[in-house]
Amino acid sequence: MARAHAAGASEGKVPSWVPLDQEEVVEEVTKMARAGATAAHIGATLRDTHAVPSVRLVTGKNMKDLLKDQNLLPQLPEDLSHLLRRVVHLQAHLARHPKDTANRRGLTLIEARIRRLSRYYKRKKALPADWHYSAETAALQVE
Repeated sequence: MARAHAAGASEGKVPSWVPLDQEEVVEEVTKMARAGATAAHIGATLRDTHAVPSVRLVTGKNMKDLLKDQNLLPQLPEDLSHLLRRVVHLQAHLARHPKDTANRRGLTLIEARIRRLSRYYKRKKALPADWHYSAETAALQVE
């Protein structure tokens, strides 16, 4: 069933049952982004409460481009900031429980994933070339 919707989405036709037009979708995206919502949360809210199956289908632009046009794009990509939040949480946990070796291993794996993602985002110019991950400054980088 989901594939049929995806096939229809690639045709570029907005379904007749979508209640919002392009300007209203852009307005909702801007309002939610200013309130601090992430792109994933904005998309889920539009889908669940406003019956918008795809921002790109209605507006012709993806969420990142809409946020960039409105100057609301976050400094860090969403997946990288979520990983940094997990690192900060695990660091606090390991400070309280230093013998928790399973979570220490998990912290190492998350840090490796952060380094791989940062290389990718530097290549794609989504992060500045001088951005570096360090365990000490992870809490400062996450708001």
